[in-house]
Amino acid sequence: MSAMPEIDLIRATPADQQRLQNLIELYLHDFSEILGFTPDENGRFGYPLDPFWREAGRFPFLIRSDGQLAGFTLISLGSQVSGDPTVFDVTEFFVVRGLRRHGVGVAAAHRVFASFTGTWEVRVMEQNTGAQAFWERAVSAFTKETYESFTWQSPRGTSFRVYRFVSPSRE
Repeated sequence: MSAMPEIDLIRATPADQQRLQNLIELYLHDFSEILGFTPDENGRFGYPLDPFWREAGRFPFLIRSDGQLAGFTLISLGSQVSGDPTVFDVTEFFVVRGLRRHGVGVAAAHRVFASFTGTWEVRVMEQNTGAQAFWERAVSAFTKETYESFTWQSPRGTSFRVYRFVSPSRE
């Protein structure tokens, strides 16, 4: 078995916006298989990143594995489920396909959770079974199995598996 990769979680800045936008296109392409959407006439799916540069309580991160760009995560303060403004929400999370199942995602998720003390929620679409299995492993390992898991229906009618837990530590 190979050694665990070295993971760096880097707070993205406006200078990283194009890099992050490029990674988001890959992420949305993966989701198009589940949600059935297609790119626009320019061949792009598009994602509104502007709030992550302008609004308080938004935290964009790049993920690097052994020095190489590996993915991103977008964290927001405020629960989509309960409306609690103090809950950290994993808005988006992505690791490139070539690095999946090598410990990169779990290590990056743990690094993110340890970066902010408080209550966290991870929402995963019920139909995204691969992501559910990933988050079940990641959250279970981080919390030593002390988390809450339940089904939640969004206002748009989408069913989500929600993982809620508390991060007691800071890196």
